[in-house]
Amino acid sequence: MINILLEGYDIDAPWLYKELKNYIKPEFSVAVLAFSFRDSRVRSLDDWNHLYSKECGKYYGGIVGGFTAYGIPEENICFINYFEDTRESTILKIQQADILYLPGGLPDKMMERIKAVGLHDTLIKHKGIVMGYSAGAVIQLSEYHLSPDDDYPEFQYYEGLSYLNDFYLEVHYEGTDIQKASIQRVISERGKPVYATHLQSGAIVVDNGEVKRIGDVEVFHESNPSSSN
Repeated sequence: MINILLEGYDIDAPWLYKELKNYIKPEFSVAVLAFSFRDSRVRSLDDWNHLYSKECGKYYGGIVGGFTAYGIPEENICFINYFEDTRESTILKIQQADILYLPGGLPDKMMERIKAVGLHDTLIKHKGIVMGYSAGAVIQLSEYHLSPDDDYPEFQYYEGLSYLNDFYLEVHYEGTDIQKASIQRVISERGKPVYATHLQSGAIVVDNGEVKRIGDVEVFHESNPSSSN
């Protein structure tokens, strides 16, 4: 299995393209699990469409354009609509996709909706590529932490999707005191390394257990808590 953990949806950025083209192939199909939206921002199908629909979606062009840059035609990219898709149609889209794509947003809300629809087992059985940015990256871990920010005022651990269990992830890393304190807390309490992907310049590919760092990624661990490159 291949997991790709990203900072943003600009997957065709020059610093990523050379590496990701080894995994993203023109003949592949993509299912976008657009479940990570904020309750305050998306309360209806119309609200959802303003983020993800082909006609007026704010994020549609960026997500689709990233994949078409690798030769995947637009018609091979489908969005799973939380308000319109049934459980059966959602499962079918996931099963037929070579790439499962998890957008950014709120990872705990994404997980709540995954459970509400009853998708957990289907997602775990997916044997293709799972890739996502920000929220869609951390949720690929069996347990993830979130450093305090505007959305999450307190440090906390959350349940993820159990694809990856050997490390923790600090996304959008800028070396702030809050981020450093969170990383040290994870190392102390969980005893596992923390990978920190620098803001808009780092990514990780886990290819059948082998961790590959792309761009600017630091690793913090018990024997070297100040990080290593």
